[in-house]
Amino acid sequence: MDMSAVDSTRDDLSEVSAAARVPVQVKIAERPAWGVNGLWAVLLVLVSGLASVAGFVLAARADETGGDATGPVVLAVVALVVLSLAITTIRVVSPGETVVLRLFGRYVGTVRETGLRMTLPLVLPKRVSVRVRNFETNELKVNDADGNPVNIAAIIVWQVTDTAKAVFAVENYDGFVRVQSESALRHVASTHPYDNAGVGEETLRGSTDAVAAELATEVGARIAIAGLEVVEARISSLAYAAEIAHAMLQRQQAAAVIAAREKIVEGAVSMVRSALQQLEDEHVVDMDEERKAAMVSNLLVVLCGSAQVAPVVNTGSLYT
Repeated sequence: MDMSAVDSTRDDLSEVSAAARVPVQVKIAERPAWGVNGLWAVLLVLVSGLASVAGFVLAARADETGGDATGPVVLAVVALVVLSLAITTIRVVSPGETVVLRLFGRYVGTVRETGLRMTLPLVLPKRVSVRVRNFETNELKVNDADGNPVNIAAIIVWQVTDTAKAVFAVENYDGFVRVQSESALRHVASTHPYDNAGVGEETLRGSTDAVAAELATEVGARIAIAGLEVVEARISSLAYAAEIAHAMLQRQQAAAVIAAREKIVEGAVSMVRSALQQLEDEHVVDMDEERKAAMVSNLLVVLCGSAQVAPVVNTGSLYT
């Protein structure tokens, strides 16, 4: 078997596979649709309706008198057609909403002006809200940068910025933003340790604002294809997973005890130094190095001990 042919076939399959993985993007962008004040549509409906009624009345009278009813009938039919078309041009747009218009499957524009509007006839409208919306992701179990499982959830605040992409680029933009938000949250959480970071490293617990900003940036990049924008992202829930929560709590408690002990020792050394300096300055007692060491030992035991110390009165001498 010719190995070069096999390698060529594999390369071709790899190229096909890579091409299949490239997402198909709908090259479309929002543009304003033609529209005027809706009162013109209402006026056109009234005029065409009156003309239709008048045509039928004139046709009926012509039949009664034996005259030609062709003209009134044509007038009535044309007026009815205009009336039917005029009714399809009326659109009511509420604040915070837009209307995406399609004509025979083709995108013709978006109406953003609020109130009563007159647009093109025979178009299919689809209402798209541009209000700010928010949701909370499911609580996800993710391994952080150190491999520790953590439970994390976030609140995503978003809105539609390009109505054409939101309608035509994705199947369901509400579900799209939810799935992409959870995917981005998993990625961001896996790139940071929960705590105990190195120098210059951001943690999930200690750098919540920075992590939230990173999450907002990543979610925004993922959902831009659908014409959506992230307004804000916040971490709403963060904790170690249940299987390691107790062990991590013990570690945190141990770290807190060590930090407290360091503070106690620092304060005790400062107090001992101050006491020795004051005794020497006021010449209360003259002590050699051995007596100073004994005094320092006793003071440190009293100041650093976690239990109450019982005093012992020494009536003898340090020297034999």
